[in-house]
Parts: sequence; C-alpha cells; structure tokens
Amino acid sequence: MSNANTKVKEPLFHVVKRIGMPTWQSWLIRIVSVVFALIICGVITVLMTGENPLQVYATIIKGAVGTERRIWSLAQNTAILLCVSLAVTPAFKMKFWNIGAEGQVLIGGLATTWCMLNFGDKLPNWLLIIVLLVVSIVSAALWAVIPAFFKARWNTNETLFTLMMNYIAIQIVSYYVLIHSNPKGSGFIGVINPNTEAGWLPKLFGQQYMINILIVIFLTVFMYIYLKYNKHGYELSVVGESENTARYIGINVKKVIIRTMILSGAICGIAGFLLVSGTDHTITRDTAGGRGFTAIMVSWLAKFNPIYMILTSLLIVFLQRGAGEISTVFNLNQSFSEIITGIIIFFIIGSEFFVNYSIKFREKEGK
Repeated sequence: MSNANTKVKEPLFHVVKRIGMPTWQSWLIRIVSVVFALIICGVITVLMTGENPLQVYATIIKGAVGTERRIWSLAQNTAILLCVSLAVTPAFKMKFWNIGAEGQVLIGGLATTWCMLNFGDKLPNWLLIIVLLVVSIVSAALWAVIPAFFKARWNTNETLFTLMMNYIAIQIVSYYVLIHSNPKGSGFIGVINPNTEAGWLPKLFGQQYMINILIVIFLTVFMYIYLKYNKHGYELSVVGESENTARYIGINVKKVIIRTMILSGAICGIAGFLLVSGTDHTITRDTAGGRGFTAIMVSWLAKFNPIYMILTSLLIVFLQRGAGEISTVFNLNQSFSEIITGIIIFFIIGSEFFVNYSIKFREKEGK
C-alpha cells in the first residue's frame, strides 16, 4: 500500500495561459522575436555564404520596394493574398477548417478564363467584366458549398474533404489548359485576347493593379463589419465556440455552415477573377500559387481580424519578394532565400506562444 503522505514532485516548469496581456506587451514580444530572427539569419548567412548580413537585408528591402514597379507588384501580391485570407477567415472563425481555398480560387479563375475565351468578341468589355465577376463568384461558391453540405448533413471531416477537392480542381484546370493550349500540346493557353484585351480589367489612374487593390480594400472593410457587427458574424462565432450552445439559443447550425462556406467560396472566386482578369490574363494549374495555404497563416497570425491581416499579408509578401532578390544578387541557390524567409516566419509564429502562454518554473523547496 502506497504511503498517502508521499509528496509528489512537481515538474521543473509548466505552461500557464495568459489572461489580459496589454497590447503593447504583445507587440513588444513580436518585435523582439523578429530581432532574434534577424540575428539568427545573420549568423547563418555568415556561416553558409560569407556574405555581410546587413547587405543581405538591404537586398531584401531593395527587392521588395526598390523601384516603383516593385512597389506596385508588392501591393498587387499583397492584395491577392489578403483577398484569399479574407475568404478563409469566416470559416476558420467558425472552426470549419477550410483547406480548399487553393482549389476554390482555381475554379473561379477557370470560370473567368472560359468566359474570356468564349465571349471575348461577343460582349462589350464593361459587360464582359461583370459577367466574369458573377460567374467566378457563383462557380467558386458552388465548389465550396459541396464540402459544407456534407459536413452539415453527415458531419464529414471538412479538412480532408476540402484538401482533396484542391487536387480535383488542379486536375480540372490542367485538363482544360491542355485542351485549349496554344500551340496544341504545349500545356499553356497563353495570354488571352492580347489584341483586344477583352475581359482585362482596365488601368485606373495609369496603374494596372489599382482596381485589384481597391476591390480588396472594399472586401476588407466589408469583412470587418460582417464579422464584428453583423448578425451572421455573431452566429458563426457562436457556432465556432460551441455548436451545442448555438443550437440551444436557436441558431440553425447547418444553415450557418453552408452560408459561411458560400461566402468563403465567393471571395475565393473574386480572387480567381482578379488573378486571371486583372493580373495574369491567363490560367495555369499554378495560378493560385499556394496562396490558399499561405492565407491560413495570414489569418491565424492576425487573430482573424481583417484589419490586422493587411499587415500580416504585407509582411509575408515583403519577405517572399525580397528574399527572391537575394538569389539573383548574390548568385545563391533559391533555397537559401527560402531558408531566410522560413526562419523569420517561424520566429513570428513562435512568438504567438509567448503572447498566449507563460512558463512558470517550479519554486524552490521551502518557499
């Protein structure tokens, strides 16, 4: 029989959730994490390449905002990533793990491409653009509602379902591109309507990407109001906290799941429309460019706040665009720039642990 008076030794430390940390303190932790990341990256740079870390960091800045063209390219890529991040946010806030944004963007872009190829010479450009936008929204929303229906009806695993639908969307786009490739069999459609520019978003104030940026700004404001002040935003938050509580207070959980995924898919459709009509003027299986997965990190880092997502999207795109310049200037393998970017992002993500939790060490005996 064990001795009831035997004292159980406490662990060396334990993790405690923080409550009510001041905003300035949370941002201080994030800033310190970035500083540590830059120090680590500097050490790795010296050991692996022998280059001056300060010159490497200056190259990152130059690669992202060194010229006016690069600044607009940075703004355009930030806007597209932000748009996809806005799309996944309502679903994630509802704890519906929508990993299928990549496929939803591709389906929206495919719908835009089909209309540009088939109606480019039949409709005036202003009407064609409206048709492109509507068709992209509807097609991506329908694609997104499929896993939502199965989740609401049979409680299927939405993570696997949406992830598998990415691969289906990629293969559909690949097949379409192969069939309509120019020249035949090349695997590339090429620029659509290069002579007439039918279906292309027009320049605004002399800037090609201005309309894209303005549309995403509007979506950001809309999503902030929707999540914070709209009844639908409140309902999806309650469903995310507890489905049983939501049912108890009279919320139709199945309806909320389907409605939220329709919204999520619709915004992904807008992203696909902007990529094809406003940026690339063509489509490939890589048009989404992994943004569907990067958007998850953007949304999570911003705590599902659309305004904060502007900053997190800008940070990630800034690092990606700037790091690519390292490989060109210093004649390094592309993997090195990805290592630098990965370390910085890792430290930023890791800082969230210290924002949300603290480590308490075991008190000494006798205290």
